[in-house]
Amino acid sequence: MKYTIIKAGLILQVFLAYALLADTKNDPPLDNKLWTANEIGQADFSLKPDKTFYYKLVNKLGQATQLKIHAFFPKDHKPENQSPAILFFHGGGWYGGTPDQFYPQCRYLAMRGMVTFSAEYRCINTYKTGPQECVKDGKSAMRWLRENASNLGIDPNMLAAGGGSAGGHIASATAFSKGFEEADDNKEISCIPNALVLYNPVFDNGPKGFAHDLVKKYWKDFSPIDNIDKNAPPSIVILGTKDIYIPVSTAKRYEQIMTQLGRRCDLHIYQNKEHGFFNIWVNRNDLVETMLRVDEFLVSLNYLQGPPLLKMSK
Repeated sequence: MKYTIIKAGLILQVFLAYALLADTKNDPPLDNKLWTANEIGQADFSLKPDKTFYYKLVNKLGQATQLKIHAFFPKDHKPENQSPAILFFHGGGWYGGTPDQFYPQCRYLAMRGMVTFSAEYRCINTYKTGPQECVKDGKSAMRWLRENASNLGIDPNMLAAGGGSAGGHIASATAFSKGFEEADDNKEISCIPNALVLYNPVFDNGPKGFAHDLVKKYWKDFSPIDNIDKNAPPSIVILGTKDIYIPVSTAKRYEQIMTQLGRRCDLHIYQNKEHGFFNIWVNRNDLVETMLRVDEFLVSLNYLQGPPLLKMSK
């Protein structure tokens, strides 16, 4: 009897160990952790760039200075990976702002497998330049990434651009605005993104659009919505109904033009949301919700694979 009990106990231990091993095998790897909105910025969801590069030498009040691109890489990324990538431009009305605005989006998409970047550009307050220089820098940054694609481990044919507000304008301007090129840029390298991720973009600068008085001398070439063509990149546009800078009608006009040209535009309108509602310092759950829409869009373009890694916080 004693032997039988001991034997049964050993069998039970072996069974439990096997069951535990099998259960562990079915657990998702740590890299696929489902992060909540409140965990953004913690542990592996770091908001610190992995590397910083200099992409352009410019004049800053009489002094030469380098503009930076801040990079986020997937885990164990190597140059030979040739991953899809996206470059973000911060908002601030062309007057100010900083690249860290899009660090949450950068880190998240890097964890999902893309190489991501957030760029500095010449802002009016700091450089005493104008909106034209913002667009010139945006185009230079896109060209720099393509020129250095093999060293960065990115696919130059899967390079998206994104941004919020004035940054959304710059991203769309790299695709649509005519001219505004830096004289010493290599024009043989395209600055046009393969996809656009636009958060409340101020991409209408016409007579009734954003900051028209500031750009009225050259708005016809400068305003992205007025220069959309049949080669327009697929776009996702995110906007709140209470945005005081870009009315819903403008976003719907963008969508209509894109559709008429046979181009894709995914327009997401959020009720009672104001300008910049997606930012981490405004509402983390809104940040997550909009990122899930971006994730869905990028999956459809084959820039990402598998399920998202974010969920709302309770």
